[in-house]
Amino acid sequence: MDMHTLLLSFLFVSVLHAHTTISTGTENFDASTVDTYIVHVRPPPNFSVDMSSIKLEKWYRSFLPPRMASSNTHQAFIYTYKTTIFGFAVDLTEAGKEYVMKNDGVLKVYKDNLLPLLTTHTPDFLGLRLSGGSWKKAGMGEGVIIGVLDTGIDFTHTSFDDDGMQEPPAKWRGSCKSSLMKCNKKLIGGSSFIRGHKSAPPTDDSGHGTHTASTAAGGFVDSASVFGNGNGTAAGMAPRAHLAIYKVCSEKNCRVSDILAGMEAAIADGVDIMSMSLGGPARPFYNDIIATASFSAMRKGIFVSLAAGNSGPSSSTLSNEAPWVLTVGASTIDRQMEALVKLGDGHLFVGESAYQPHNLDPLQLVYPQVSGVNYCFLLKDVAGKIVACEHTTSADIIGGVVKNAGASGLILLGQEDSGHTTFADPNVLPVSYVDFPDAAVIRQYINSSNNPTASIIFNGTSLGKTQAPVVAFFSSRGPSTASPGILKPDIIGPGVNVIAAWPFTGGQDANDAKHKTFNCLSGTSMSTPHLSGIAALVKGTHPDWSVAAIKSAIMTTAYVVDNQKKPILDERFNTAGHFAIGAGHVSPSEAIDPGLIYDTNEAQYISYLCGLGYTDVQVEIIANQKDACKGSKITEAELNYPSVAVRASAGKLVVNRTVTNVGEANSSYTVEIDMPREVKASVSPTKLEFTKMKEKKTFSLSLSWDISKTNHAEGSFKWVSEKHVVVTEKPGLQNKECNRVRGCFFHRAGSGVHGYKDSKVQLQDKLQLSRILGTVNENIDINL
Repeated sequence: MDMHTLLLSFLFVSVLHAHTTISTGTENFDASTVDTYIVHVRPPPNFSVDMSSIKLEKWYRSFLPPRMASSNTHQAFIYTYKTTIFGFAVDLTEAGKEYVMKNDGVLKVYKDNLLPLLTTHTPDFLGLRLSGGSWKKAGMGEGVIIGVLDTGIDFTHTSFDDDGMQEPPAKWRGSCKSSLMKCNKKLIGGSSFIRGHKSAPPTDDSGHGTHTASTAAGGFVDSASVFGNGNGTAAGMAPRAHLAIYKVCSEKNCRVSDILAGMEAAIADGVDIMSMSLGGPARPFYNDIIATASFSAMRKGIFVSLAAGNSGPSSSTLSNEAPWVLTVGASTIDRQMEALVKLGDGHLFVGESAYQPHNLDPLQLVYPQVSGVNYCFLLKDVAGKIVACEHTTSADIIGGVVKNAGASGLILLGQEDSGHTTFADPNVLPVSYVDFPDAAVIRQYINSSNNPTASIIFNGTSLGKTQAPVVAFFSSRGPSTASPGILKPDIIGPGVNVIAAWPFTGGQDANDAKHKTFNCLSGTSMSTPHLSGIAALVKGTHPDWSVAAIKSAIMTTAYVVDNQKKPILDERFNTAGHFAIGAGHVSPSEAIDPGLIYDTNEAQYISYLCGLGYTDVQVEIIANQKDACKGSKITEAELNYPSVAVRASAGKLVVNRTVTNVGEANSSYTVEIDMPREVKASVSPTKLEFTKMKEKKTFSLSLSWDISKTNHAEGSFKWVSEKHVVVTEKPGLQNKECNRVRGCFFHRAGSGVHGYKDSKVQLQDKLQLSRILGTVNENIDINL
């Protein structure tokens, strides 16, 4: 993740204002500003899915102010919805909005926000190989349709060729909406939803959508690299899955109304998986329209994979916390594009860079300062020198400024929050990104030397030399604020220095153009499509499984140790807690054959929502069901989820879980408990015997602890058979205050509580500079 990515991510904490225009209509409220609103209404009386769009729109018009409803010249609606929600997007004045809200049939009115936007080796790193394993068992996702909602796609890219592909399944109801887009058996549909202009082609003007689509389901491309580094065969997680593209973001921003329209179309078209590398700040689910629309997708059996967010390492920074979606964090892989920094005193550091043109012999090393602060934007007297700059904004921007000033090279110094995370950004001059501990030594050397010098030595791509996976510093952390009793994120997957397809942008020469067809990006936007593709592998193997079953399979088979058989670490090389890794790191080969699953249905989700204390109307907004809370209510811990979380102040917990046998018909599982000493735990029964497939068994988990001595703890229990290990991660005890206040980040019991400062500070001017300079290496999230 380059600092441009980081920059954008940090700004997503703030809600931006919606686009405003001046009304030109003649209704009662003319001469006033108007904004776009999404109006969520109750279904019309005697509603049928066969109701024509003309009748539905006529009914929707009845909610508008009289002159808007009757006008033939005023285009009332931007979008009408009937799948994700019942409702419409419309431009209204403030008075018009107040008129609409007074209607008894209106459930909620959301202001539409104008928002900024949030591989070659990863298949092998995840154990996906042509010779066998989960690709062979799952048919590489054949017959599964992944809907990618993003910035569009470069449909001419070779990653989306259809060699060896079958025709899309008969259930597919979508199409290419524009005659300017070429579809095939891989890329089976494409639509654009930018301010209601559906006829435009879903052309990718950012690159982000092409990158995420190819990560999820790109085909095999030999000799893929970024400037010759990371060379290998590129492939998505599900290389035989079909892709349907929904452009809901332009180059620089997304509208919530466009996203909702894209989700509406994806559900209607018949996708199996919905991949969205976007998210906003935590809020109650009835105020989160993405959560509401995802509930509708879940009801239709569509698996939704969403980014956890890029606001780590602070605690309680998550996006997309609903239990019916998969919330994905980011981790590193074991590949490095090595750019060595050798100081004049002999110290040698391993940094990274995707652009490795030529080595730099020892040159003078400078650290530009203004009032004692490193400043790399107004450079003087740096020609022929190596400049050391703090990595506080986009590497693209810093590199461009340093090169234009005549410098020969650049060392990017990692910041305290970034810890040991390093990035291999493409750049325009010889550069090395070094992590924070190494950066501290380099600063000390510069300050203590009368004539500091350095050289940069490019060492190509190495595999397997680094400890991995490690949690990326930017990956957002729990605990959840919307629902603290649900452990989030759910899972982590590769999200650092991911190489995947990139739109052809031309260049100075043919070689440059060729290299630019792949790019290296970092962020939870990159880890999310990895999990979308893996979900497609599970869906392809088990087409009758529910959304919850697929999610359970992914979570209960995750691993919590790295390639050195040690606990997964965070960016500071401390043992990572489960508010950072969720259930752990995804294991595709295990996920397609989990043995047991924790299944959950729509009715139980509704009971869970009622148990959160939501009113009937608030639950109706999400689930489209009136008087839902007159039935049963359950606590968060009672949801049949593959993990358990409870407040430390409770002192005890007794909860049931139900597992379904999806392994061998005749099988036996015995429980193994791994808890810290301060927590007394038992499971009853301790053995589960199955005699047939899809047989269900219920067991009880009991936990107790001394609240005066225990503020947090993490553990696990496993159901173990001869073939399977089914892990329920992790019955976590949470300090109550830290559920409400940022700054409390939990590790495993015994390693203490670590607070990290919030480093999101005054970056608006730098964002504007980034846009002016036209950088394209962005990781794109949205803020609702």
